Amino acid sequence: MAKRKRLTPPQETYLAPVTAENKALNGPFGSVVRSPAPIAQMAGDAAAVAALREVTEELHSARAEGRLVQQVPLTAIEVEHLLRDRIHHDDEDMAALRASLRARGQQTPIDLVDLGSGRYGLISGWRRLMALSDLHAETGEARFSTIQALLRRPDGSADAYLAMVEENEIRVGLGHYERARIAAKAAEAGVYPDLHAALRHLFSAASRAKRSKIGTFVSIYKALDGALQFPGAISERLGLALAAALEADATLGARLVRMLDDANPKSPPEEQSLLARALRPARPDKGSPRKTGKNIAPGITLRVSGKGVQAQYTLSGPGLGGDFEARLVGWLKLSS
Repeated sequence: MAKRKRLTPPQETYLAPVTAENKALNGPFGSVVRSPAPIAQMAGDAAAVAALREVTEELHSARAEGRLVQQVPLTAIEVEHLLRDRIHHDDEDMAALRASLRARGQQTPIDLVDLGSGRYGLISGWRRLMALSDLHAETGEARFSTIQALLRRPDGSADAYLAMVEENEIRVGLGHYERARIAAKAAEAGVYPDLHAALRHLFSAASRAKRSKIGTFVSIYKALDGALQFPGAISERLGLALAAALEADATLGARLVRMLDDANPKSPPEEQSLLARALRPARPDKGSPRKTGKNIAPGITLRVSGKGVQAQYTLSGPGLGGDFEARLVGWLKLSS
């Protein structure tokens, strides 16, 4: 005898009344919408995983290549990672920058290099970093405790210095003194083999004449660095005259240092005026009996103008011939 088949009751949804809701969802007859076939589900999952992997790889790539803006705590940044090229900032400009950051937030990221262990070295963006630090110290607001930054991977110290100089040249041009100072300091630190190599690399876009002028300012840096209060404000004309005077007189640098220390100028115009006066030829006092020459030896006349360290001695006459210069130099060496 054949076994009877047991009939299972119909699913409830088969007999569900047709309503506006299930008609919209399941068709005009209220039929159930079946789930996708397993192979379609697997294909969809694989596509989602591939898309996620692609986004992750792009994020890693953007971070490594310095294309991803990141929020970095101010306390994690080594400001002196590089010797800074900018040695002076205008108070009015900094006040305007702080006002902009306070009102609109940071619009342009700075450049950092990852030093490891959660530390970052500053490449460029010193003014923005200082302005945000000032705002955080003033307000204590959390929004000023971090800074937007791009992580760079310079090939070496030379490229890092170049990036710093180029960024400052574009945003707020450096003065010749600041240019000369960073080139000299980079050479002194061993980043470049010598000063000429530093000038050629850091200012490769400048003309040879401009690089020559920057190199001329190096003598001012070597003689007066630390004594000048506003070196970035020295004009090209005054700087070239000052460099020429320092080269011609080996004692001038020490005299200028003493003069600047005694005067303690409070503004760029005051300091530049002091330097300009020091370069003018000293005028003899009107009542000085030494303004006319006097014979100090047969055929030799001495004229003296000025007093003290500003005095100038001029010898003239037929007695200066022969080996007089050699004898005078020898006497000066014995007397010093």
